[in-house]
Amino acid sequence: MVKIVLITGANAGLGKDCARQLALVAETEKIYLGCRNPARAQAAQAELEEATGRKIFEILSIDVMYLDSVRAAVAALPEPVEGLVMNAGGMGGQTPNEHTEAGASHIFAVNVLGHSLLVDELIGAGKLTKVAVYAGSEAARGVKIMMMARPALKTSSVDEIVSVIDGSMFGANADPMKSYGTIKYVAALWMSSMSRKHPDIRFVTMSPGGTSGTNAADALTGFQRVMMKNIMMPMMTLIGAMHPLSEGARRYVDALNDESFKTGVFYASASGGMTGKVGDQSEQFADLANATYQDNAYEAIHRFL
Repeated sequence: MVKIVLITGANAGLGKDCARQLALVAETEKIYLGCRNPARAQAAQAELEEATGRKIFEILSIDVMYLDSVRAAVAALPEPVEGLVMNAGGMGGQTPNEHTEAGASHIFAVNVLGHSLLVDELIGAGKLTKVAVYAGSEAARGVKIMMMARPALKTSSVDEIVSVIDGSMFGANADPMKSYGTIKYVAALWMSSMSRKHPDIRFVTMSPGGTSGTNAADALTGFQRVMMKNIMMPMMTLIGAMHPLSEGARRYVDALNDESFKTGVFYASASGGMTGKVGDQSEQFADLANATYQDNAYEAIHRFL
């Protein structure tokens, strides 16, 4: 069991419930709530303390969209953490296709680039010691029921992956719902590369599955948001294609504390749907286990760091 954990995007949704569940594990000694909004972080801390009866939550200011914020957060972290949950992400807010100072699209930066720097900085400072869990997505291997096609890169070269990072693959007015799966696919490749570069730390990509009760749809445009929140998600829940928030967060907790989840593996729903037991996705899609593709993702990401 990990004793000290840092969770990004911890003030709401999956991150917050992951913190709640971890606090109910007796061995957990401290949970750092990585949040970008101080007021919301303080509210979440108070709610978590009341819900769990434990005062083990500390706030760490971090916005993974911006690399300087990540560096400052690592410098401010007063002690090493045994576990890291990279939960922050989403659709890149209201400006998913605009670019950060590093040149990455906002949607890529908030999902992957900031977390990549966070891991590098933590390891470099000796502040990550056991396990890193990345919030993957079923979209990274396609979801037929949601009409999400499987991401399909032509060569998975460094340059092609760079075009995913800067958004040029998708265009200036890309629909984030369509680029999101490819971004999460690249993240899974990067995590696998990291597992070989740092064999002393367990790197697990874990999809929370189709989860109701999250804020994932809030950043979508008006029509998309209404369709997702008021039609698609209720319908998916009704037919059993989505599970409660607690089930999605439980996957993160299991990935942290259960060493049967192997390093370098991308786990998502084994059925090909969005709920139920999880399985190694490379058993269905061999490209996920391609070491060259994995290292290309690592190199492409580090061109922006």
